[in-house]
Amino acid sequence: VQLQASGGGLVQAGGSLRLSCAASGRTFSSGSMAWFRQAPGKEREFVAAMRRSGGYTYYADSVKGRFTISRDSAKNTVYLQMSSLKPEDTAVYYCAVGPVYGTRWSQYDYWGQGTLVTVSS
Repeated sequence: VQLQASGGGLVQAGGSLRLSCAASGRTFSSGSMAWFRQAPGKEREFVAAMRRSGGYTYYADSVKGRFTISRDSAKNTVYLQMSSLKPEDTAVYYCAVGPVYGTRWSQYDYWGQGTLVTVSS
């Protein structure tokens, strides 16, 4: 599975961005897709996940109500719509695919290359 993330950029606080992650190669009918992020000097942290079966979603408390994970199965693409962005959302955002539904980065087998989101104050 190859994952290609895009959509990052520079945005002012309060603004919005939509990240995309296109998957190619082998795809899974089960498991989940997720977004993680890593800010400079910090560990990679969970942002949002969507279970392929049923479309259940789960969010980190820090983004709940501001970010939305979604997918377009026909395009094999997962999105992260980010609104009301804050400077603390600044990070490299990674998409991931794995066989289980979880919030730990170790549960995911395939990763995109990351896309940088910078939120200015």
